[in-house]
Amino acid sequence: MATDTRVILICSGKGGVGKTTLTANLGISLARQGLNTAVLDADFGLRNLDLLLGLENRIVYTAQEVLEGECRLDQALVKHKQESNLSLLPAGNPRMLDWLKPEDMKRIVEMLKEHFNYVLIDCPAGVEDGFKNAMAASQEAIVVTNPEVSAVRDADRVIGLLNTNEIKPVQLVLNRVRPKMMASQEMLSIDDVTDILALPLLGLVLEDEQVIVSTNRGEPLTLNSVNSPAAKCYLNIAKRLQGEDIPLIDPVEESSGFGAKFRRLMQTKIF
Repeated sequence: MATDTRVILICSGKGGVGKTTLTANLGISLARQGLNTAVLDADFGLRNLDLLLGLENRIVYTAQEVLEGECRLDQALVKHKQESNLSLLPAGNPRMLDWLKPEDMKRIVEMLKEHFNYVLIDCPAGVEDGFKNAMAASQEAIVVTNPEVSAVRDADRVIGLLNTNEIKPVQLVLNRVRPKMMASQEMLSIDDVTDILALPLLGLVLEDEQVIVSTNRGEPLTLNSVNSPAAKCYLNIAKRLQGEDIPLIDPVEESSGFGAKFRRLMQTKIF
Protein backbone atom coordinates (compact mmCIF):
# COMPACT_ATOMS: atom_id res chain seq x y z
CA MET A 1 0.00 0.00 0.00
CA ALA A 2 1.32 3.44 -0.95
CA THR A 3 1.52 6.08 1.76
CA ASP A 4 1.28 9.85 1.34
CA THR A 5 -0.19 9.53 -2.12
CA ARG A 6 -0.33 12.81 -4.01
CA VAL A 7 -3.58 13.36 -5.89
CA ILE A 8 -3.08 16.08 -8.49
CA LEU A 9 -5.78 17.59 -10.66
CA ILE A 10 -4.46 18.65 -14.07
CA CYS A 11 -6.90 21.22 -15.36
CA SER A 12 -7.42 24.23 -17.58
CA GLY A 13 -10.20 26.64 -18.32
CA LYS A 14 -9.92 26.45 -22.09
CA GLY A 15 -9.78 23.21 -24.05
CA GLY A 16 -6.91 22.33 -26.36
CA VAL A 17 -4.14 23.89 -24.30
CA GLY A 18 -2.19 20.65 -23.78
CA LYS A 19 -3.65 19.39 -20.51
CA THR A 20 -4.00 15.74 -21.56
CA THR A 21 -0.57 15.76 -23.23
CA LEU A 22 0.94 17.04 -19.98
CA THR A 23 -0.86 14.32 -18.01
CA ALA A 24 0.50 11.57 -20.26
CA ASN A 25 4.07 12.87 -20.28
CA LEU A 26 4.11 13.66 -16.58
CA GLY A 27 2.79 10.17 -15.86
CA ILE A 28 5.60 8.59 -17.87
CA SER A 29 8.22 10.85 -16.26
CA LEU A 30 7.14 10.07 -12.70
CA ALA A 31 6.91 6.37 -13.44
CA ARG A 32 10.46 6.45 -14.78
CA GLN A 33 11.58 7.85 -11.45
CA GLY A 34 10.35 4.61 -9.91
CA LEU A 35 7.09 6.06 -8.62
CA ASN A 36 3.91 4.02 -8.99
CA THR A 37 1.69 6.38 -10.92
CA ALA A 38 -1.96 6.19 -11.97
CA VAL A 39 -3.48 8.48 -14.56
CA LEU A 40 -7.25 8.79 -14.27
CA ASP A 41 -9.15 10.01 -17.31
CA ALA A 42 -11.94 12.13 -15.84
CA ASP A 43 -12.93 13.59 -19.20
CA PHE A 44 -15.88 11.27 -19.70
CA GLY A 45 -17.29 13.30 -22.55
CA LEU A 46 -14.17 13.53 -24.73
CA ARG A 47 -11.69 10.97 -23.46
CA ASN A 48 -8.31 10.96 -25.20
CA LEU A 49 -5.77 9.95 -22.59
CA ASP A 50 -5.89 6.31 -23.73
CA LEU A 51 -4.98 7.40 -27.28
CA LEU A 52 -2.06 9.54 -26.17
CA LEU A 53 -0.66 6.63 -24.20
CA GLY A 54 -1.25 4.12 -27.00
CA LEU A 55 -3.49 2.00 -24.77
CA GLU A 56 -6.85 2.37 -26.54
CA ASN A 57 -6.89 -1.23 -27.81
CA ARG A 58 -6.20 -2.75 -24.40
CA ILE A 59 -9.20 -1.36 -22.54
CA VAL A 60 -11.60 -4.00 -21.23
CA TYR A 61 -13.19 -2.25 -18.27
CA THR A 62 -13.37 1.40 -17.23
CA ALA A 63 -14.01 3.50 -14.14
CA GLN A 64 -17.71 3.04 -14.81
CA GLU A 65 -17.60 -0.73 -14.30
CA VAL A 66 -15.52 -0.26 -11.15
CA LEU A 67 -18.09 2.13 -9.68
CA GLU A 68 -20.97 -0.15 -10.61
CA GLY A 69 -19.28 -3.15 -9.01
CA GLU A 70 -19.01 -5.06 -12.27
CA CYS A 71 -15.23 -5.49 -12.00
CA ARG A 72 -12.38 -4.98 -9.58
CA LEU A 73 -10.09 -1.96 -9.79
CA ASP A 74 -7.14 -4.10 -10.86
CA GLN A 75 -9.18 -5.49 -13.75
CA ALA A 76 -9.90 -2.00 -15.07
CA LEU A 77 -6.38 -0.62 -14.71
CA VAL A 78 -4.35 -0.79 -17.93
CA LYS A 79 -0.63 -1.11 -17.28
CA HIS A 80 1.60 0.64 -19.79
CA LYS A 81 3.49 -1.77 -22.02
CA GLN A 82 6.87 -0.01 -21.81
CA GLU A 83 6.60 1.65 -18.41
CA SER A 84 5.31 -0.83 -15.87
CA ASN A 85 5.05 1.77 -13.07
CA LEU A 86 2.33 3.61 -15.00
CA SER A 87 -1.33 2.53 -15.13
CA LEU A 88 -4.34 4.12 -16.77
CA LEU A 89 -7.86 4.04 -15.39
CA PRO A 90 -9.93 4.81 -18.51
CA ALA A 91 -12.99 7.02 -18.61
CA GLY A 92 -16.33 5.31 -18.97
CA ASN A 93 -19.24 5.96 -21.28
CA PRO A 94 -20.11 9.67 -21.84
CA ARG A 95 -23.52 8.90 -20.29
CA MET A 96 -21.69 8.66 -16.97
CA LEU A 97 -21.94 12.43 -16.89
CA ASP A 98 -25.67 12.05 -16.24
CA TRP A 99 -25.23 10.31 -12.91
CA LEU A 100 -21.64 10.77 -11.75
CA LYS A 101 -21.34 12.69 -8.47
CA PRO A 102 -18.33 14.10 -6.59
CA GLU A 103 -18.70 11.20 -4.12
CA ASP A 104 -18.13 8.74 -6.97
CA MET A 105 -14.87 10.41 -7.95
CA LYS A 106 -13.76 10.42 -4.34
CA ARG A 107 -14.48 6.70 -4.11
CA ILE A 108 -12.44 5.92 -7.22
CA VAL A 109 -9.51 8.03 -6.02
CA GLU A 110 -9.55 6.46 -2.56
CA MET A 111 -9.21 3.05 -4.21
CA LEU A 112 -6.29 4.26 -6.33
CA LYS A 113 -4.53 5.80 -3.34
CA GLU A 114 -4.13 2.35 -1.83
CA HIS A 115 -1.79 1.32 -4.64
CA PHE A 116 -0.04 4.38 -6.08
CA ASN A 117 2.37 7.15 -5.11
CA TYR A 118 0.80 9.58 -7.57
CA VAL A 119 -2.73 9.87 -8.94
CA LEU A 120 -2.93 12.33 -11.84
CA ILE A 121 -6.48 13.31 -12.79
CA ASP A 122 -6.95 14.50 -16.36
CA CYS A 123 -9.80 16.94 -15.85
CA PRO A 124 -12.27 18.04 -18.53
CA ALA A 125 -11.89 21.63 -19.70
CA GLY A 126 -14.26 24.27 -18.39
CA VAL A 127 -15.93 24.71 -15.03
CA GLU A 128 -18.98 22.47 -15.42
CA ASP A 129 -19.93 19.35 -13.46
CA GLY A 130 -17.07 17.25 -14.87
CA PHE A 131 -14.56 19.72 -13.48
CA LYS A 132 -16.34 19.96 -10.15
CA ASN A 133 -16.48 16.19 -9.76
CA ALA A 134 -12.76 15.84 -10.47
CA MET A 135 -11.88 18.74 -8.19
CA ALA A 136 -13.78 17.18 -5.30
CA ALA A 137 -11.41 14.19 -5.31
CA SER A 138 -8.19 16.21 -5.59
CA GLN A 139 -5.72 17.53 -3.06
CA GLU A 140 -3.60 19.79 -5.25
CA ALA A 141 -3.74 21.10 -8.81
CA ILE A 142 -1.71 22.03 -11.85
CA VAL A 143 -3.34 24.65 -14.08
CA VAL A 144 -2.25 24.46 -17.71
CA THR A 145 -2.56 27.43 -20.02
CA ASN A 146 -1.11 28.86 -23.19
CA PRO A 147 0.20 32.43 -23.37
CA GLU A 148 -3.00 33.57 -25.10
CA VAL A 149 -5.47 36.06 -23.69
CA SER A 150 -8.52 33.78 -23.91
CA ALA A 151 -6.72 30.80 -22.35
CA VAL A 152 -5.36 32.92 -19.50
CA ARG A 153 -8.75 34.44 -18.80
CA ASP A 154 -10.37 30.99 -18.62
CA ALA A 155 -7.55 29.71 -16.42
CA ASP A 156 -8.20 32.58 -14.03
CA ARG A 157 -11.80 31.41 -13.56
CA VAL A 158 -10.60 27.89 -12.76
CA ILE A 159 -8.05 29.18 -10.26
CA GLY A 160 -10.79 31.09 -8.45
CA LEU A 161 -12.81 27.90 -8.00
CA LEU A 162 -9.75 25.92 -6.88
CA ASN A 163 -8.99 28.56 -4.26
CA THR A 164 -12.59 28.61 -3.08
CA ASN A 165 -12.45 24.84 -2.59
CA GLU A 166 -9.13 25.08 -0.74
CA ILE A 167 -7.14 23.00 -3.21
CA LYS A 168 -3.47 23.50 -2.27
CA PRO A 169 -0.97 23.96 -3.72
CA VAL A 170 -2.11 25.20 -7.12
CA GLN A 171 0.77 25.56 -9.58
CA LEU A 172 1.03 26.77 -13.15
CA VAL A 173 2.40 25.18 -16.32
CA LEU A 174 2.74 27.52 -19.26
CA ASN A 175 2.50 25.48 -22.44
CA ARG A 176 3.39 26.15 -26.08
CA VAL A 177 5.82 28.92 -25.33
CA ARG A 178 7.08 30.62 -28.50
CA PRO A 179 10.04 32.88 -27.65
CA LYS A 180 10.09 34.75 -30.96
CA MET A 181 6.43 35.69 -30.67
CA MET A 182 6.99 36.76 -27.08
CA ALA A 183 10.00 38.85 -28.10
CA SER A 184 7.96 40.62 -30.77
CA GLN A 185 5.09 41.09 -28.28
CA GLU A 186 2.70 39.08 -30.41
CA MET A 187 2.10 36.77 -27.45
CA LEU A 188 1.80 37.35 -23.72
CA SER A 189 5.16 37.15 -21.97
CA ILE A 190 5.90 34.75 -19.14
CA ASP A 191 5.82 37.64 -16.69
CA ASP A 192 2.47 38.82 -18.08
CA VAL A 193 0.89 35.41 -17.44
CA THR A 194 2.36 34.88 -13.99
CA ASP A 195 1.39 38.42 -12.94
CA ILE A 196 -2.22 37.90 -14.05
CA LEU A 197 -2.67 34.43 -12.56
CA ALA A 198 -0.51 34.92 -9.47
CA LEU A 199 0.51 31.27 -9.25
CA PRO A 200 3.93 29.70 -8.72
CA LEU A 201 5.34 28.59 -12.05
CA LEU A 202 5.98 24.85 -12.02
CA GLY A 203 7.28 24.80 -15.56
CA LEU A 204 7.37 26.00 -19.13
CA VAL A 205 6.82 23.78 -22.14
CA LEU A 206 8.32 25.03 -25.38
CA GLU A 207 6.39 24.77 -28.63
CA ASP A 208 7.67 21.59 -30.27
CA GLU A 209 6.35 19.90 -33.41
CA GLN A 210 7.43 16.56 -31.99
CA VAL A 211 4.51 16.81 -29.58
CA ILE A 212 2.13 16.41 -32.54
CA VAL A 213 4.12 13.52 -33.97
CA SER A 214 4.25 11.68 -30.65
CA THR A 215 0.57 12.29 -29.97
CA ASN A 216 -0.43 10.80 -33.31
CA ARG A 217 1.76 7.77 -32.61
CA GLY A 218 0.39 7.20 -29.13
CA GLU A 219 3.92 7.49 -27.73
CA PRO A 220 4.45 10.30 -25.20
CA LEU A 221 7.62 12.26 -25.89
CA THR A 222 9.08 11.36 -22.53
CA LEU A 223 8.98 7.70 -23.52
CA ASN A 224 11.35 7.74 -26.50
CA SER A 225 12.31 11.32 -27.40
CA VAL A 226 13.73 12.59 -24.16
CA ASN A 227 16.09 15.08 -25.85
CA SER A 228 13.37 17.04 -27.61
CA PRO A 229 12.77 20.53 -26.16
CA ALA A 230 9.26 19.72 -24.90
CA ALA A 231 10.30 16.37 -23.42
CA LYS A 232 13.04 18.08 -21.40
CA CYS A 233 10.42 20.49 -20.09
CA TYR A 234 8.08 17.66 -19.05
CA LEU A 235 10.92 15.79 -17.32
CA ASN A 236 11.89 18.95 -15.43
CA ILE A 237 8.32 19.47 -14.27
CA ALA A 238 8.25 15.93 -12.88
CA LYS A 239 11.52 16.53 -11.03
CA ARG A 240 10.21 19.78 -9.53
CA LEU A 241 7.11 17.95 -8.33
CA GLN A 242 9.49 15.65 -6.49
CA GLY A 243 11.12 18.65 -4.84
CA GLU A 244 14.24 18.94 -6.98
CA ASP A 245 15.56 22.44 -7.57
CA ILE A 246 15.61 22.51 -11.36
CA PRO A 247 16.07 25.95 -13.00
CA LEU A 248 13.50 27.00 -15.56
CA ILE A 249 14.57 26.65 -19.17
CA ASP A 250 15.47 29.93 -20.82
CA PRO A 251 13.19 29.97 -23.89
CA VAL A 252 15.39 32.40 -25.81
CA GLU A 253 18.55 30.39 -25.26
CA GLU A 254 16.83 27.12 -26.14
CA SER A 255 15.37 28.40 -29.38
CA SER A 256 18.19 30.49 -30.81
CA GLY A 257 21.40 28.59 -30.13
CA PHE A 258 23.17 26.45 -32.70
CA GLY A 259 22.76 23.44 -30.45
CA ALA A 260 18.99 23.86 -30.47
CA LYS A 261 18.89 24.10 -34.25
CA PHE A 262 21.07 21.00 -34.56
CA ARG A 263 18.85 19.04 -32.12
CA ARG A 264 15.73 20.02 -34.04
CA LEU A 265 17.34 18.85 -37.28
CA MET A 266 18.34 15.51 -35.76
CA GLN A 267 14.94 14.98 -34.10
CA THR A 268 12.86 15.65 -37.21
CA LYS A 269 11.09 12.41 -38.05
CA ILE A 270 8.84 11.42 -40.88
CA PHE A 271 5.54 10.11 -39.59
